[in-house]
Amino acid sequence: MASLVQLITVDCPKPSLQDNTGDIDRLKKNVTEKCGGPLVVPHGAMARVAKAFRQAGFAGSAVVNDHGSHFELVDFLGKKPDILPAVALDLGTTHLEASLLDLLTGDVLAQANIANGQIEYGTDILTRIHFAATDTGLQTLQQGVISCINILFEQLSTGADISPCDLRALAVSGNTTMVHFLLQIDPATLCREPYIPLVNSPDICHGRDLGLAMDGWAPVWIMPSVGSYFGGDLISGIIASGLDDRAGIAMLIDVGTNAEVVLGNGEWLIACAGAAGPALEGGIAKMGMRAGPGAIDKVRIDPGMGQVSYETLGGGRPVGICGSGIIDLVAALYLARIIDVRGKFQRKFGGDRLIDGPDGPAFVVAPAREAAGNQPVTFTQVDLDAMMRSKAAMYSILTTLIAQVGLEFTDLEQIFVAGSFGKHIDPRQAITLGMMPDLPLHVFNPIGNSSLAGAEEVLRSRQSRERCLALPGKITYLELNVNQEFMIRFSGCRFIPHTDPSLFPSVPVFSD
Repeated sequence: MASLVQLITVDCPKPSLQDNTGDIDRLKKNVTEKCGGPLVVPHGAMARVAKAFRQAGFAGSAVVNDHGSHFELVDFLGKKPDILPAVALDLGTTHLEASLLDLLTGDVLAQANIANGQIEYGTDILTRIHFAATDTGLQTLQQGVISCINILFEQLSTGADISPCDLRALAVSGNTTMVHFLLQIDPATLCREPYIPLVNSPDICHGRDLGLAMDGWAPVWIMPSVGSYFGGDLISGIIASGLDDRAGIAMLIDVGTNAEVVLGNGEWLIACAGAAGPALEGGIAKMGMRAGPGAIDKVRIDPGMGQVSYETLGGGRPVGICGSGIIDLVAALYLARIIDVRGKFQRKFGGDRLIDGPDGPAFVVAPAREAAGNQPVTFTQVDLDAMMRSKAAMYSILTTLIAQVGLEFTDLEQIFVAGSFGKHIDPRQAITLGMMPDLPLHVFNPIGNSSLAGAEEVLRSRQSRERCLALPGKITYLELNVNQEFMIRFSGCRFIPHTDPSLFPSVPVFSD
């Protein structure tokens, strides 16, 4: 598998009057023969390597970083450790999630997550880019995210009974802007035509270069991106789903800040991204929230009796409603005829759950007596309108992409749905809304946090790292901002399920 960091067993002849080979030269010769490629000992690591090698009696384990084109010998251990710890990181805009791996076995030992500390400087990427243009803005943003990563290191290390300085590697998967912030390089060009990043494929750096609380010579592998709107997190998704290694045609959908979609197989890949994410994450609705404790994630409404039932993550009292809950709710409202095909409330079917709020009509999902803090969880017409735009954007993205290569949805063997959106979503309800194509449910495959899973794979496998580096050159990117067909489709998708109900034969259509 050839992990990013490897232990090479060494047992060298001791120096003598007959053999005056220098310690480092002796070690390099032995390790080079076993690595099978060029090997360097960085100047900054030379003293500690030489000291540890001699103290160990010229036998033990060389710690070697695999850079692909060459190897880097950065430490020497007299006794082989029980684990070789490394961290995979999903560098999200709002949250960071990390896994601790043992590179000797490839096993995941622990996981942790934390809110992105950059949020206080802007909840969205564009605001942070503008903040980065201030005198110390870029440095502040980098320090904000580095501090969060170091906290994750501490949490993961404590759980595994090791020290953060024992961490030997980091693989980072994030969108293009977040990578610019991490590396403290100017992101200004990302939001200005022609939208070209300063870097798409950063070379490996070391933990000490970024001020990370890990072994100073730990390699930091950063997933390459394709462009401003196609980051390393989507490259990770392709790796995790195996989309680039399939014979049949499949689709990957990852909904976060944006909806990012890749279509293809082992021979070709085409991708696009669009702004469909925030409402689907629960970010636009007034009572919207990320999937977490107290979030309503499932809703059912009895079409005959109008009775509402729901479930919350963690089973406690409801606090708000997450993206999958919003999809469930709106689909249930439609099937109970409480909203019409335009996504507008119908008072004659709403019963006493449909109230007049400060922002117009609102549906009470959880009354005050059931909710946390005695604050009812409601869903307003404003929220509905935002959801209708998001669902229209989602289906428009999918149809535009698949039409670009002359295919039909029925040509897809699988649709991989990534992230918390994919983990919690009910495909049946998404089909009812006209958000996802009307296909058999077995076609839809939730794969969880594919950004994190891809980062884990590059820690474990040289083949995965080589796939990552090759992928940007294989992907055709479709720019939706200037695509007229996308705008036409968007207008037609702003109905439930669609202006052309024949596209959704399994969804009932009601007449007033």
